[in-house]
Amino acid sequence: MTDFFHRYVLHNIGLKLLSLALAVGLWLAVARDPLAEVAVEVPIEFHHFPENLEISSENIPQAQIRVRGPERVVRKLRASDIHAEIDLRGVRTGERTFDLSAQQIRAPHDLEIEQVIPSQLRLSFDARIKRELEVHPRVIGDFASGYSIGRVIVDPPTIMVSGPKKRVEAAEAAITDPVDVSGTVDRNTFVTNAYVSDPLIQVAHPEPIRVTVIMEKTVNRGR
Repeated sequence: MTDFFHRYVLHNIGLKLLSLALAVGLWLAVARDPLAEVAVEVPIEFHHFPENLEISSENIPQAQIRVRGPERVVRKLRASDIHAEIDLRGVRTGERTFDLSAQQIRAPHDLEIEQVIPSQLRLSFDARIKRELEVHPRVIGDFASGYSIGRVIVDPPTIMVSGPKKRVEAAEAAITDPVDVSGTVDRNTFVTNAYVSDPLIQVAHPEPIRVTVIMEKTVNRGR
């Protein structure tokens, strides 16, 4: 019994006491760490998005996550440490309501999710389609005296767009940024860009648009 005591208890007794003191000190530091609470706004992440669908809702709010935990952890918290996730597996066209609760939130394990705002998210889905749209040029400026626009050439004349089916089918044309032809008396080519006013419609392959404006002399019929 004495040999056991000396071998397993008294052997390296100094190091054992030091380890015990460090462990107790660490436990006290953690136990005394006050709790803190903070609200963090994060974008909502959509997982398993069906390839043939688009979200047709214009406004998708961010999620406000209220978390609680040790102050030392809360102080170091960044928005990128928290993820609000919604699984879109099996979603079809139409409207769908999703619960957004603590189960859909990923956060550091030291933190507790106290509240999620909004608690539900309602979205509309539509089939994704592609379509060619004509490009309509916007020509502005003060024309030189005695001249007017004779002809406008757009190259390329159409662009490919994609987006929710109903929105794409309702789009009439793409529009260029304003082209200022002030002072042009012959012909001039301008390089610009085209866009679609509907924010849910994307230009499939953005490329510069060349707008050539050909001026002509105005016939004075008064004399």
